Amino acid sequence: QVQLVESGGGLVQAGGSLRLSCAASGRTFSNYAMGWFRQAPGKERELVAAISRSGSTYYADSVKGRFTISRDNAENTVYLQMNSLKPEDTAVYYCAAKDGSISVQPSRYTYWGQGTQVTVSS
Repeated sequence: QVQLVESGGGLVQAGGSLRLSCAASGRTFSNYAMGWFRQAPGKERELVAAISRSGSTYYADSVKGRFTISRDNAENTVYLQMNSLKPEDTAVYYCAAKDGSISVQPSRYTYWGQGTQVTVSS
């Protein structure tokens, strides 16, 4: 079992920044690929960014150049630095963990956090 707890969400004006954190406990954090997903009202959950066990990264086109995912295996934490935020980034953000390689499919991820709300005002 892996427990994931997100933090760092909030209300920010367009153009602003937020840093999300996801603290993991349980099994060895470094064994898992990690993903940040988001879900806006009425929309499907989508992968925003992911990082492999070796540190390779993936970004959705909508956030490339604005968001950065990183991980600190010593601290069992994955981060999502979000810059130049837009109103369309408003959503609940979830972190998730899976064995093996990165996947864009939410169904491939085994463990999920409870989510943190990000609201970007125009």
